[in-house]
Amino acid sequence: MWNQPYRKSDVEAGGRQLYPTMLENPQLRWSFIRKVYSIVSFQLLLTVAVASVVVTVHPIKHFFASTGAGLAVYIVLIITPFIVLCPLYYYHQRHPYNYFLLGIFTVAISFAVGLTCAFTKGRIILESAVLTAAVVISLTLYTFWAAKRGHDFNFLGPFLFGAVMVLMLFALIQIFFPLGRISLMIYGGLASLIFCGYIIYDTDNLIKRYSYDEYIWASVSLYLDVINLFLSLLTLLRAADS
Repeated sequence: MWNQPYRKSDVEAGGRQLYPTMLENPQLRWSFIRKVYSIVSFQLLLTVAVASVVVTVHPIKHFFASTGAGLAVYIVLIITPFIVLCPLYYYHQRHPYNYFLLGIFTVAISFAVGLTCAFTKGRIILESAVLTAAVVISLTLYTFWAAKRGHDFNFLGPFLFGAVMVLMLFALIQIFFPLGRISLMIYGGLASLIFCGYIIYDTDNLIKRYSYDEYIWASVSLYLDVINLFLSLLTLLRAADS
């Protein structure tokens, strides 16, 4: 068996091209993809751990729900990821600062996710998590399959950006002028579709466009896609259940 010829299609050997016009070394791109997915997996595990603590330790929930200090801390947690993105942009290629900032970014979002789950039924959380996992895996496999056959999803960028702007305006209207359960269901459904599109778009960029030094930005993009999809499904199912 040692005399078998080398198989160019062996994924682990890195010999398989990800798309027809690929000019770079496939082995380097596969290594980059594995690195990004390893980072995203760690971020998601950290999110699950932090959110579980927030949900199961009831004094944390009580602190945020019934005290003014809790509200102030919650606002800080919401703002922190946006603040951290600024230094992360400048240090995303400098180790270990990039990982340290990425950790702060992930923990802040994890607390926000945990607080959202703390006021949601366990059944709805489980349904949202299962749906999110199924959708993310399916869309990821589809994007790799489509890229292999020469499809390109770069055209989605402007449409998704415009859709997110509309979604943000919808959310602001909902905050100041609540439109009821039906509007929340519509919001959750639209947001879920938009972030499904972002998963395809960012996975396509991971395959073709991100440079090898942009593993932090690629990880942040995919992580936010997964978290936003989960929260959108959570909003949809919670509104449907009420």
